[in-house]
Amino acid sequence: MDTIASLFSFITTPVSWVIVQFHKVYGSIFGPDTGWAWGLSIVSLVILIRICLIPLFVKQIKSTRAMQTLQPEMKKIQERYKNDKQRQSEEMMKLYKETGTNPLSSCLPILAQSPFFFALYHVLNGIATGDKIGVINEQLLESARKAHIFGAPLAAKFTDGSAKVEALGASLTDVRVVTAIMIVMMSASQFFTQRQLMTKNVDTSVKTPFMQQQKMLMYVFPVMFAVFGINFPVGVLVYWLTTNVWTMGQQMYVIRNNPTPGSKAQAAYLERLHKHVTHHGGTRRRSEKAIVKAIVAKGRDRNEAERKFINALTKAGFVAQADGVVAKGEAQAVAQAEDGTPTSAAAAKRQQPKRQSKSQRQSATPKAAGETTSLIKSEEPEDDKPSGVGDTPRTQSAAKPGSAGRSKAQSGQRKGGPQRPKSPSKK
Repeated sequence: MDTIASLFSFITTPVSWVIVQFHKVYGSIFGPDTGWAWGLSIVSLVILIRICLIPLFVKQIKSTRAMQTLQPEMKKIQERYKNDKQRQSEEMMKLYKETGTNPLSSCLPILAQSPFFFALYHVLNGIATGDKIGVINEQLLESARKAHIFGAPLAAKFTDGSAKVEALGASLTDVRVVTAIMIVMMSASQFFTQRQLMTKNVDTSVKTPFMQQQKMLMYVFPVMFAVFGINFPVGVLVYWLTTNVWTMGQQMYVIRNNPTPGSKAQAAYLERLHKHVTHHGGTRRRSEKAIVKAIVAKGRDRNEAERKFINALTKAGFVAQADGVVAKGEAQAVAQAEDGTPTSAAAAKRQQPKRQSKSQRQSATPKAAGETTSLIKSEEPEDDKPSGVGDTPRTQSAAKPGSAGRSKAQSGQRKGGPQRPKSPSKK
């Protein structure tokens, strides 16, 4: 451990200086020798470090999103080389290299914290052994050794013997109870954080090595914290418990407001976004517009939750545009009636004729033909009648039956064969 501490000795002085500055602030409030002053100094150091790591966290999210977009390609590779695991791994690595993604990007925040963790461990270990580290002088060293958190000294460990614990002014029972509770809380927060990621913010429709990696981390990290936690001083346990709680809260915020496509968190987010849009009449925040823009750009490649979201907007009378803006659609535009009352534009639209069935069209054809024949029959004598000359009754009675019979025979003729002509009526 001394070798590792020497490797990170370049950051020990800055870490010790930051702790001392926070201790001056909290010492003036709670007292310089209290556990609150030193404990809150460590907590403040964690918050400062995590704020500095926010750009790295954003990069991690982008890399994770890139991994999600590659999942369809990963699925194709798995189906193509399902019987050849070696070739499957080679094609996966080739895909990662071509797209510039890294499946280990989720470990970047933890790796970035490692120098600060070892520097803090070296500082607190120096307090336990009575060695001056960085800018911590003898006066501050004595003050830190007197500080207790719930009866446990900052420099005490779970594995320390009773003699060493008594030298720090505490009892062995208090130290082991406090450290055991902190180790359990530290491991539980790490497990909950990883489980939340796996159950809510991962596209479970495609099984990829990335998902297997996340599932492995969900069980490996809590076990590592439990095993190595018994050798951590109380001050280091405070550091890790604080950073785990910060990570859990940060991830909850990301899952709620920027979920992974295809995950359960995305379905819940789109449901909330639909209610927000219908209530306020459109999107307002930039993040909402960015998500709607990405959904519109996918087109037919949308997942089930995204299709439901677009369909729900359409039914509510909204249209999602290419720039991410959601506005009222034409189907639900409000028009003004003659008396000034608002009416739906759908009601004002021209009524389209109903589509008739084949049997209705066939039954309507003979009827129309019969109507045409009756018009011809009524008009034919007037057309054949010479102007100024009257026909004799014999001629009219002879001409009518013949012409009417021929017209009715032509219009009423069936497809199966000729129809029997009607005989002229007798006088």
